[in-house]
Amino acid sequence: MGSLSIWHWILVIAVVLLLFGRGKISDLMGDVAQGIKAFKKGMQDDDDKVADKPAEPSKSIEHTAAPTAARSDVGSKAV
Repeated sequence: MGSLSIWHWILVIAVVLLLFGRGKISDLMGDVAQGIKAFKKGMQDDDDKVADKPAEPSKSIEHTAAPTAARSDVGSKAV
């Protein structure tokens, strides 16, 4: 009782075809296929851009400690 027989699937497919029509389903599948192709092309373009880029040397900032002046007003509050 839990599994669907072939007749159940045929009935479901017939209802879907009646509701949406053959043309709408084929248009929808065509749009999905175009989306997948565009996604794959975008992924290949990204890979090509990464492969074409020369390796840039890493940038670093040299940090030298600046002498700190003693402040006399630290901790004092004006009343």
